[in-house]
Amino acid sequence: MVTIAEARTVIDGVPTGLYIDGKWVEAASGKRCDVVNPATEQVIASIADGGTEDAERAIEVAARVQDDWARTPPRERSEILRRAYELVMARQEALAIIMTAEMGKPLAEARGEVAYAAEFFRWFSEEAVRIGGDATLSGDGRTRIIVTKQPVGPCVLVTPWNFPLAMGTRKIGPAIAAGCTMVFKPAHLTPLSSFALTSILEEAGLPPGVLNVVCSSEPGPVVERWMSSGLARKISFTGSTAVGVKLLEQASEHVMRASMELGGNAPFIVFDDADLDVAVEGAMVAKLRNMGEACTAANRLLVQRGVAGQFAERLAVRMRNLAVGDGLDDGTQVGPLVEAKALEKVQRLVADAVDRGARVLCGGSAPDGPGYFYPPTVLADVDPRSDLMSQEIFGPVAPVIPFDDEDDAVRIANDSDWGLAGYIFTRDLDRAFRLHESIAVGMLGVNTGLVSNPAAPFGGIKESGLGREGGRTGIDEFLELRYLAMPRSVSAVQG
Repeated sequence: MVTIAEARTVIDGVPTGLYIDGKWVEAASGKRCDVVNPATEQVIASIADGGTEDAERAIEVAARVQDDWARTPPRERSEILRRAYELVMARQEALAIIMTAEMGKPLAEARGEVAYAAEFFRWFSEEAVRIGGDATLSGDGRTRIIVTKQPVGPCVLVTPWNFPLAMGTRKIGPAIAAGCTMVFKPAHLTPLSSFALTSILEEAGLPPGVLNVVCSSEPGPVVERWMSSGLARKISFTGSTAVGVKLLEQASEHVMRASMELGGNAPFIVFDDADLDVAVEGAMVAKLRNMGEACTAANRLLVQRGVAGQFAERLAVRMRNLAVGDGLDDGTQVGPLVEAKALEKVQRLVADAVDRGARVLCGGSAPDGPGYFYPPTVLADVDPRSDLMSQEIFGPVAPVIPFDDEDDAVRIANDSDWGLAGYIFTRDLDRAFRLHESIAVGMLGVNTGLVSNPAAPFGGIKESGLGREGGRTGIDEFLELRYLAMPRSVSAVQG
């Protein structure tokens, strides 16, 4: 167990200001806001609460530094990212403690996120020196066509609270590799992980002004100031679809590039030929990672009717025996939800499902506080009209819905405005390929409950977003194509 004193020592070492032009500063207004541990409901830090004046200064710095940063040799950018990767891994335990204290996930999961986050720096350190282009001739042979990739320019980065370190590295890594400067707004619920990461990048040699960080308890005006500045050329956002739509509207004013990783409603489909041991294990991962507070979380567990009851009972046995508690305690497997509003939403969705006839196989009611805890819950016989079928649960609740055949499963899976991730469990390889083509999601796991990987393109379709993060395509979101036409001499064409 990490003691309160040990956690306090680590947290006290994290800067709590705004980071602008290579300096930690207070907000122009002098305001500060509190960071609360969701397991204890106690304040663990007070941070500078940025506003529009701070936002304006940050984007002006990013724009001023952009040209110099873009001219930095790719190898230099690569080595900064590599050093940052090594520093993150060297401080894995401290970063995990910070993350657990501010957002609740168990330490084991927090350590896993630190390693996952670090991999984006390592991956993009290697991509930085592989930015290519193209050279060819026109069809008539008279023109040399040369295509290069250049940094898109200053970028607005906005990250959520649920993966506070990994969402930062997944955006910052490719921006640095591509040669873009940044203004970065981490979530005010979980800012300490981002501040610690910023300190690491500074130590790794990132020049002043390349990354500027403004956290705010009122993020709308801060981000809007960046979007309307005319200086930012790209927005990369992870969060709700509703906010993403507003940002796309703002981006249209200056025709900014946009990457949007938005909501999810992941179907988790188990066929009657599946290995149920594998399927249950996959459900534990896909449903309970981060207490279910993940856009890739299995939101609707669709199980073929002949095995639905057996699957639900076996899943309930596993989930019933999980240890719920403060993530800093040894043995905790499920931590608290991030805030009171999140707990209230889960309670409302479960109550609606039960009112419509769902049976509670385990869990189903929140304990008394302190802390925003909700027990792992399995619901059987869920009515397809239940609210949790069309809303992200963002909690440790697994609704099991029976289906009849493959066509029925595809119909239910695609009955959603979102299309981020999905999961299927079957021994039939042909079926797996068919469903890859017919289920409308950007990422599909086959006999696995985990699809996230720094080497793979992360993103969705429909209202789940635009663009991809990670993989070989991740850096392209921060680059623009430029084409050079150069006529060849007539003699060269004739010769």
